[in-house]
Amino acid sequence: MFSIGDFAQYGRVSARMLRHYDAIGLLRPARTDPVSGYRYYEAAQLARLNRIIALKDLGFSLQQVGAILAEEVSVPELRGMLRLRRAELEASLTAAGARLAQVEARLRTIESEGRMSADDVVVKRTGAVLLAELSGIAASYGPEDIGPVIQPLYGELCRRLETAGVTPAGPGLAYYEDYEDADAPETLEPETSDAKTAEEHKPTREAIVVHAGIVITEEALAKAGVTTDGTPGRPGTTSVTPTPTGLGFDVVALPALDCVATVVHRGPMSRILPTVQNLAHWIDANGYRSAGYARELYLECPPDQENWVTEIQEPVVRA
Repeated sequence: MFSIGDFAQYGRVSARMLRHYDAIGLLRPARTDPVSGYRYYEAAQLARLNRIIALKDLGFSLQQVGAILAEEVSVPELRGMLRLRRAELEASLTAAGARLAQVEARLRTIESEGRMSADDVVVKRTGAVLLAELSGIAASYGPEDIGPVIQPLYGELCRRLETAGVTPAGPGLAYYEDYEDADAPETLEPETSDAKTAEEHKPTREAIVVHAGIVITEEALAKAGVTTDGTPGRPGTTSVTPTPTGLGFDVVALPALDCVATVVHRGPMSRILPTVQNLAHWIDANGYRSAGYARELYLECPPDQENWVTEIQEPVVRA
C-alpha cells in the first residue's frame, strides 16, 4: 500500500487534494490508521484517481464527477454533458482568439507610433450606391464591439437576399452613425431570454448604429417585386433613412461623398486599428480633419480572413 504522500506523487496531485477527495467521499483511502489517522491507498485506486483528474480536466465539477463515477449519469446524459462542454470550450477559444488579435493589433499600433504608415492614402470622391441592408446596435465604435454585431448581420442579410431572389451587384459596404433613441432604425437584435441578457444589450452613450449593406440594383429589386426611385440623399450627407422592403431587409440609396481619404486594409477586421490610426495620422499631417464615421468597402472577403481586402473611406474636409 502507499502512504498518502507516495500516492499523491504517483497520481500527480497534492496530498491536500487527496484529503479533500476523502472528505467529500470522492476517493476514500483503502485504509485509515485508527490511531494515527494516516491514510493508505492501493495501487488499483490510481485508476479511479486518473478518471477523476480526466473528468475535472474536461471541466466537470466535483459533484458531476462523483455522479459519473457512481454511474448515476446515463450514457446519453454523459454524451450530452461532453457535447455541451465541447461547445463551451470552442466558444472560449474563439473569444480568446479575438482578444489575442486585439492585443496584437494594439501592440502593432504602439510600436508604429511616431512613424508614418507605408500604406498609400488616396483622397477621392465616392459614387452613390443602392444598398440592401440590415442594421444593429454596437456598444461602441471599437472593433471588439462592432465585430460581434456586423458579422451575423451580413450572414443573415445574404440569407434573406437569397430567399428574396435578389442577386448582389457589388461588394459589401458598411457605414455607421450615432445611436439616437428617437431616430434609430429598426434593428436585428439577438434573441434574449432573460432580463440580465437583455440589459447587457441595452445601448450606451457611446453606442452606434451599424449598417451592414450589400450593393444591389433597382432591376434586381424590381424582379423581387420592390420598386424604388433610387434617389440618393444630398451628396456629402452621412445620415440617410433606410426604407423597408417587406422582404426582411431595408433598402437605402447611399449618397456620394465629395471628399474621402481612403486606405486599403489587408487582413481581418479585428486588426483594423493600426490601419485606421495610420489613416488618422495622415489626415492630420496633410491638413485635413475627419468629417464623420468611415465607411468600409469589402473588396475581397474569401473564407480565410487573412486574405480580406477592405477599403476604409473616411469623409474629410480641409482643416
